[in-house]
Amino acid sequence: MDDSLDDSLDGSVAAGRPSGPGVVEVAPRDGLQNEARALSPAQRADLIERAVAAGARRVEAVAFVHPGRVPQMAGAEEVMGLVKRGGGVRYSGLVLNARGMERASASGVDEVNYVVVASDSFSRRNQGVGTREALAAWEAISARAHAEGIGRSLTIAAAFGCPFEGEIPEAAVAELARIGAESGAEEIVLADTIGVGAPDAVTRLLAAVREQAPGVVLRCHFHNTRNTGYANAVASAAAGAAWLDSSLGGIGGCPFAPAATGNIATEDLVYLLRRMGLEPGIDLESAAAAGAWLGGVLGIEVPALLGRAGPFPAVGTASAQRAEG
Repeated sequence: MDDSLDDSLDGSVAAGRPSGPGVVEVAPRDGLQNEARALSPAQRADLIERAVAAGARRVEAVAFVHPGRVPQMAGAEEVMGLVKRGGGVRYSGLVLNARGMERASASGVDEVNYVVVASDSFSRRNQGVGTREALAAWEAISARAHAEGIGRSLTIAAAFGCPFEGEIPEAAVAELARIGAESGAEEIVLADTIGVGAPDAVTRLLAAVREQAPGVVLRCHFHNTRNTGYANAVASAAAGAAWLDSSLGGIGGCPFAPAATGNIATEDLVYLLRRMGLEPGIDLESAAAAGAWLGGVLGIEVPALLGRAGPFPAVGTASAQRAEG
């Protein structure tokens, strides 16, 4: 890993953040992929710009997947052509096969994110191959990305439980992380795809993965399906995760997982971290406004709560001014 990429992936170093995990904005990809209304590439680029304006410096912008399977992600190249580059922002794209990697390379993404699912049943529904086959395909994608100077994240989906097979052994997830790291992953993402994890499991799994893949940046991805997402985020921050995924408005889900619902909301997560004395570098009011805008574009009421309740202390009050001083 070169020094610049190392700094960009280190949540405690990037953008001068003094402590705590950084935030990876995933609304443009993982957020939108499960929504009934597909946004145009221009609207998706607008969403990305709003996230960046709010302070996001890592954005999962697109997915290079077949539009027949995930029509919400059609036009990834056009989206990447519309987003503004520079300013210390890194854009990632989801890839699931060699064709996706080819498209990602041509589009100039800064990072690729590859998914391997911890269970065979879910893997076959999500990617059409078993877990080990998906892991073998990752090796070739990782090698090409490395050769081209593109960052490499490996997401282990259903790391805390599978909708088809139930509980996933922690040792099996840690073994996937070990193999992934040995084949070039600079970052391992532990994803609670269906929202079944609990804080104690988060703490144990992060420790197990750190033991099997020492030195690799750790990131967590939580869904709030059963109202445990924010508790899990707190546990992962305490356990030393460098980054947390979240989605403006709290939208999201997986088209191939029954009853999967939204990601933890960026604005709600940032509020929580800040009240804990951690600074992720995202402006609360801008994030809440972007989440509300997104809900309007989609024609839904987003799950995020900060946009309704507002921050505390309220901006402009004497107590807020004292806190800021």
